[in-house]
Amino acid sequence: MDDASEWQRDGDTIRRTVVASDFRTAIAIVNEIAEQAEALNHHPDIDIRWRTLHLALTTHDAGGLTDLDYKLAARIDGIVADHQA
Repeated sequence: MDDASEWQRDGDTIRRTVVASDFRTAIAIVNEIAEQAEALNHHPDIDIRWRTLHLALTTHDAGGLTDLDYKLAARIDGIVADHQA
């Protein structure tokens, strides 16, 4: 990830926290992430706490980070940006 990214590396995982404007928006973000995750067949760990989403990406079967993690992270960044506009 580049220096401007909201993602932080934690060992073999990249993590990002997103705070949405309200619960409904948080769920809309999760639903859009789910569509992208299905399209890539790569699924993040998502923890929903009211309007705060904790996201984690890793490729378990590869034992660490792969291009899929970064590709999905970029798509998630776009989804989040669309909901913050």
